Amino acid sequence: MTKKLLIVSLFTLSILAIATAQSDRWQQRIKYNINVKMDVVTNRFAGTEKLEYTNNSPDTLKRLFLHLYWNAFQPNSSMDVRSRELGKTLLGTSKTGEDLYDWDSRVKDRIGKLTDAEIGYQLVKSLKINGVAQELVVHETILEVKLSKAILPKTKTLIDLTFEAQVPLQVRRSGRDNAEGVRYSMSQWYPKMVEYDYQGWNANPYIGREFYGVWGDYDVTINIDKTYMIAATGVLQNANAIGYGYDVADVNVAPTASTLTWNFKGENIHDFVWAADPQFKHLSKKVRANLTLHVFYKAKNLVADSAWNNVLWAAEKALPFIEKKFGKYPYPQYSFIQGGDGGMEYAMATLLKGPSLGTVFHEWMHSWYQHVLGTNESLFAWMDEGFTSFAESEVSDYYYATWAAQSPYLSAGAKAGVAKIVERNKTQLPLVQAPSYQGYFSLAKSPYEEPMSTHADHYNTNYAYSNDAYSKGATFLAQLGYIVGDSVRDRILLAYYNEWKFKHPNANDFMRVAEKLSGMQLQWYKEYWINSTKTIDYAVGNIDLVDGKTSINLKRVGKMPMPIDVLLTFKDGSQELHYIPSSLQFGEKPVENAIPRTVDAEWKWTHPHYSFTTTKSIKDLKSIEIDPTQRLADINKTNNKLVVPE
Repeated sequence: MTKKLLIVSLFTLSILAIATAQSDRWQQRIKYNINVKMDVVTNRFAGTEKLEYTNNSPDTLKRLFLHLYWNAFQPNSSMDVRSRELGKTLLGTSKTGEDLYDWDSRVKDRIGKLTDAEIGYQLVKSLKINGVAQELVVHETILEVKLSKAILPKTKTLIDLTFEAQVPLQVRRSGRDNAEGVRYSMSQWYPKMVEYDYQGWNANPYIGREFYGVWGDYDVTINIDKTYMIAATGVLQNANAIGYGYDVADVNVAPTASTLTWNFKGENIHDFVWAADPQFKHLSKKVRANLTLHVFYKAKNLVADSAWNNVLWAAEKALPFIEKKFGKYPYPQYSFIQGGDGGMEYAMATLLKGPSLGTVFHEWMHSWYQHVLGTNESLFAWMDEGFTSFAESEVSDYYYATWAAQSPYLSAGAKAGVAKIVERNKTQLPLVQAPSYQGYFSLAKSPYEEPMSTHADHYNTNYAYSNDAYSKGATFLAQLGYIVGDSVRDRILLAYYNEWKFKHPNANDFMRVAEKLSGMQLQWYKEYWINSTKTIDYAVGNIDLVDGKTSINLKRVGKMPMPIDVLLTFKDGSQELHYIPSSLQFGEKPVENAIPRTVDAEWKWTHPHYSFTTTKSIKDLKSIEIDPTQRLADINKTNNKLVVPE
């Protein structure tokens, strides 16, 4: 073997090794056995946890960390102070002249006003490993466990802990007695192991953002007053002893004791949520052999009954489209539960404020991007919220175009509203008018934008975080369709899901899937769109006559380079599409429509000016338009089109 061939071979092997390491990235593993007894008078409960923790990492662990989320719901906590500090930022004024401050409207200064009976807390009373008590240090919402004996790589550790908790008055996500009157919304309610991954411990104090967890199996037993119905993650194991619509035989269960003990199990998940109320109504439908959909809600009137029945109907109709487009749902059940302060996703369930289908679809799509892929939302919030927002839009468009008008649960007035939505969608408004693009444009033109790579907890404003994670994140995918072609982008999303489910992918993992399927280099797109705040702005320049040909000049005004589509329309009605690849992409997208396309020389990213020619005469030109499909997130559309004077 020659030296040159040896070097090439070793390089190839190293690349394959890296790819394999990414696909087989190790994951920690955990089994939870949780047993709690709820006192519905004091709103407190005591419990035990038996944990089997598998250290699949190559590292020796000298300490452990657990989340104690509810300690955030106390006056002067980090979450309380952070909310009040952000609320001091004046963003501007409303159309009516009111000052707009950077509050999370659900939190504001409410935590600081909680009484002793309204605060939340989680207190770990003891923690033993193999029967030996460990040293515990509480850092508000993070419990540090200083191990008396290190946990070696590739070993299992048995942990026993006892804890007490008080359910806070609902401020954000978790809590009791919310605005809709739901007694208990029990999310982030148990001492939860912090995830240890290829970047180390992710011990993020809870200040209001979202979550990241260890995949494992949950066996949860909840004892509560017999009048309460529970909706939860997982499958109820003792349905025929419980009733409440879970029982297979639909028998009327009349408990003799004052309490009921519910037992739920969920496998290969990284969270567990439950909600309870004496007035819950329960709807369910087995939509296939291995999947049952549930809806739990508090009925106020017949209109509410219809709206929640419509949630179940719409979910069943949308599911085949979702799975074809984004991947197969892997769990045996999913529950839509009234009990949120908007909407929030959990394993096999979501807490919802109401039956709005936009929120329903959004939270359900989180099952794909948060609860199957398990993205670290502290570091890559846009990979969950942005991808989910994009998927929500796709699912909503499909549902309203295909099924909404057929729902048996809509009134005549509601169906008229659906008809308007369908008609509006038929007009095919430019994508840049979509909420995600508009949110991004507002952020980019404000003084508040920060790179999307900013840690979610450390954004300077709520405004920047939400528009980055949701709007700019969704625009990332829509614009990826402009770069590689929508059909290729859709194949990328499906391949990404199938390759990286249950593996906590990061941004580069997604980009590598996109590069392999598109045949392009795309790291530049990540670097500019994710790691910077540089913007896109292209302009049509002068028209010249060069060597008898019509030469069209373009200018890159913004700092972010992109491939460019330019549509030439002629006075005789004919059109000519010029596709100008970027010098950074090393490839080209497929033809997307029937308009004759010319692939011109690549535009070097270092050059602010570019020109190309057409064989048609200047006098035949009617207009020149950059980005005719309106997928480019160009912040100044006024210079994108030139109409040639008669």
